[in-house]
Amino acid sequence: MAVRAADVAPRTKPSAYPAPFAARMDGRVKRQLGDLFGLTNFGVNLTRLAPGASSALRHAHELQDEFVYVLEGRPTLHTDAGPTPLEPGMCAGFPKGTRDGHRLLNETASDVVYLEIGDRTPGDRAIYPDDDLEARQVDGRWAFFHKDGTPYG
Repeated sequence: MAVRAADVAPRTKPSAYPAPFAARMDGRVKRQLGDLFGLTNFGVNLTRLAPGASSALRHAHELQDEFVYVLEGRPTLHTDAGPTPLEPGMCAGFPKGTRDGHRLLNETASDVVYLEIGDRTPGDRAIYPDDDLEARQVDGRWAFFHKDGTPYG
């Protein structure tokens, strides 16, 4: 099966983050391409960021590698090293276990479109260095906790 990626319906739930973090993902639209094809070892999303939107909270995975490839627009990559401007044709990779938080931010007046690819290693955890948040995979789904271990709910 082959499809035009931009014709895939957007994800129905804009963010898995709990309140108040979910609202910070306004302006982000993900099209889950990997799920459409039944891929189970890795995920692929076609993601659009409106002006001012963020790809995610700045985060790092313990077990999952991630990769992004910019198709349109000029996002800024934020990591522990600071901001790095990106442009179409540029890519970035985020190895598991580095604890170097990353996110893309659209600080321009035009949309940004990129592919994001990540593996689906069971038991992954994510840290969020700028927020009181930690994510853990529980039964194949993300569960969110405060840094002191108490669950969001």
